[in-house]
Amino acid sequence: MSSPSDGLTSAPVPRGTGAPVWAEGVFGERLALAARYVDLLVGPGIERGLLGPREADRVWDRHVGNSALVADVLPTTGRLVDIGSGAGLPGLPIALRRPDLEVVLLEPLLRRSQFLTEVVTDLGLANVVVLRGRAEEQKKRTYDLATARAVAPLAKLSQWALPLLRRGGELVALKGQSAAEEVEQAGSVLTRLGATGWTIEQLGQPEGDLAATVVRVRKGDPGGPSGSEKREERA
Repeated sequence: MSSPSDGLTSAPVPRGTGAPVWAEGVFGERLALAARYVDLLVGPGIERGLLGPREADRVWDRHVGNSALVADVLPTTGRLVDIGSGAGLPGLPIALRRPDLEVVLLEPLLRRSQFLTEVVTDLGLANVVVLRGRAEEQKKRTYDLATARAVAPLAKLSQWALPLLRRGGELVALKGQSAAEEVEQAGSVLTRLGATGWTIEQLGQPEGDLAATVVRVRKGDPGGPSGSEKREERA
């Protein structure tokens, strides 16, 4: 058998990843592509160490569905950079739901960027580009949106993300129970970097199978709000 690094089709891909009941409503006509992505995550993704073996049974809810909810708060068009994309989360589920967005998967590690390139090719996603590099090195690139998941605390993440955004652009970071604490700790950094407002929002159904917490930070729009505001929303 070929080694995992030889390509996504070099080893059998598990097919026991049946989509949960909510998946069709989230991905619609692109559900088959989402299911293929899950197969690649629990196959080559785990083989190459991008996800832990114990994550196989919860890839849909904890990783793919959680990431896909971010698309609900994004504008109808724009250029998005997914910082530290890793296995493609949240960038690829967003790209699957939102073919109207140009999505750049920014990842510094070679083995991860190779995996991402192979996945994008396998899925045939014309709206996705893989870029190997670090956020702090992308000084000549400007984006409308930035996303990130499990990359760094908000204070550090904002120092990487906000310089990449145009005026009026927005960072949408997936966070967990520490969201409020991270926002409080990052307040002075956000202000220094030119953020004009930030919110904490609950997406999906917090009491159900599909939910996510995001921190949204808007950059330097004179017409935007000032200071912090915590808001919880349910889709």
